[in-house]
Amino acid sequence: MASPDSQTVELDGEYLDTLTVQGREYQKYSIDHRIYFGPVDDEEAIRLDEQQRVFQRVFDDRLIFPPIHRLQRVLDCGHGSASWAVEVAEQYPDCEVIGVDIAPHMSPDDVPDNLWLQVDDLNRNFTFPSNHFDLVQSRLLATGIHRARWPTYIRDIVRVLRRGGWVQMIELYFNVQSDNGSITDEHALRRWSTQYMRALEDRKDLRVGSRLRNMFTSAGLTEVDTKMIPLPLSAWSNDQRTRDIGQANSDNIQKLLRSLALYPLTQRLHMSLESFDDLIAKAQEEARNPSLKAYFPLTDTFASVERHDFSGRNTLAKISKEPFRFPIKR
Repeated sequence: MASPDSQTVELDGEYLDTLTVQGREYQKYSIDHRIYFGPVDDEEAIRLDEQQRVFQRVFDDRLIFPPIHRLQRVLDCGHGSASWAVEVAEQYPDCEVIGVDIAPHMSPDDVPDNLWLQVDDLNRNFTFPSNHFDLVQSRLLATGIHRARWPTYIRDIVRVLRRGGWVQMIELYFNVQSDNGSITDEHALRRWSTQYMRALEDRKDLRVGSRLRNMFTSAGLTEVDTKMIPLPLSAWSNDQRTRDIGQANSDNIQKLLRSLALYPLTQRLHMSLESFDDLIAKAQEEARNPSLKAYFPLTDTFASVERHDFSGRNTLAKISKEPFRFPIKR
């Protein structure tokens, strides 16, 4: 991963190749290397833009959570459709914004002059200079970062942040929960969660959001702030703000349940298309059911770099074994 000051190189064709499964396009490189199993087509790009608008409601239109007074360089890890990166570049025109993603297919054609979108695998070690960025964002990468990569991934982020810089991470835990405890293992939504997590558990840590506080602290980050936000799957809440978020999120969830699970369930778990379609239809119906009060736990974690230690010591070697626990069913 190079800075925009580096010489531009031609994009390797293997990153552009796609394969089609049940009408959805996937990056062949990601599938072959078991990096990411979600679609990369226009339909998914539209969904991701819609999801960004939902997050804007959740976070009260804040793009950046920590108290940063001056931004010069920002790194967006896993930019997807680049909606967040574009908004940051537009809001901070004097800031250099770099987005990195394994798949270039959903990147917009027109971006602000201060935004550079690069293609690389975040499971590889960063090659950005040390002490380089004021902010690194990492969002919804539990399905992309390999399970064993997380400690060194965070260490890479710490290294490229300047002293006083910040990292912010957002992760969804796809084990659906109920605000009134009415969802059981027999519900289609819970079966969707169980099957989806089982399909990825050999490669990914979908519970990583609950571990970030300890990982950040062990990496030497300071001022660690983390919270869990119930992200409603529909407009079931009596609280008007939460109800509005659920209403805005409902269409995104209807699409997400199918798009994220199609390849993992039909190709990795070898579920028949008929069984898959039946599961998705029932899960979508339950997601719309206000009496179930369904939500996904959303974690928002940010922290600051106080100092750097490039002595070669593995500062992540003693990660706490005690997880940050949410009041949700495992």
